[in-house]
Order: sequence, then structure tokens, then C-alpha cells
Amino acid sequence: MTRIGFYHLTRTPLVQALPRLLGRVLASGGRAFVLSSEAERVAALDAALWTATDPDWLPHGLAGGEHDALQPILLGTADAPPGNGARFLLLVDGAESARLAEYDRVLDLFDGGDEAAVAAARARWSKAKAAGHALTYWQQGQAGWEKRG
Repeated sequence: MTRIGFYHLTRTPLVQALPRLLGRVLASGGRAFVLSSEAERVAALDAALWTATDPDWLPHGLAGGEHDALQPILLGTADAPPGNGARFLLLVDGAESARLAEYDRVLDLFDGGDEAAVAAARARWSKAKAAGHALTYWQQGQAGWEKRG
């Protein structure tokens, strides 16, 4: 059983929320794989992580590179085992994975201002619940992430 957290973005865009969440993963000694459904988005997230200020250093690479095993964070579009041994999977832009059970923790981030994204997140929630995963729901509030439900 994998622990899956659904992260409802309501106050900041993904490019601002993602670095903070990845910083927490790294601070815990973990490795992460960020899976997007769009190659253009991966390129934009790659650039955003290099210029992030909170935290100010997020070493990462694009999946499929020569040095994947050395990267604490990998970004990609292929739902394949990451070459860095990541135990954390971050799903963005509606990406889905058939490998949820291979991770210790999954963070599914979705844009609360996009009705289609919210509906798709609800469908992913239902599918993950039916598969027996442990689910939590987080929403951005005044003081940061607030656990709901």
C-alpha cells in the first residue's frame, strides 16, 4: 500500500509549490521523480527548479540522462522506473502512473482553478482508493498546506 497525498493548488502555481515540496523530500533524505504528461512542462519545471529560491538549491536532472543514478530529483514524461531509485513520485499536469505501488509516497498536485484538472484528480482519487492505497487530501490555506477531510 502506497501513501498518496492529493495536493490541491489554490494559492500558488505549480512552479512555486513544487520546489518547496521537493525541498522537503530532499531534507528527509529522499529521492524524487516528477512525472508530467507534457515534455514542454518538464522543460519549464527544469528551468524553474534551477532558479528557485525556497529552497535555493534543488539538484536535479532530466530522466534518461547519463547520470540519472546521481540525481536526487529526476523530471520526465515516461512512466518507467526512475534511474535514481526514487521512492517519492510527484504527479503533475494530470500525469498518471501505473506504478504507484512501487513508491513509498506519491504526491499528486493539481490546479484548483482548472475544473477539468479537479475532475481528473477526483477520478484518480477514486481509482487509488479502489486499489487500496492510503489517501490524504491537502489544500493550500493561509498558513500553507492544510490537511482536509
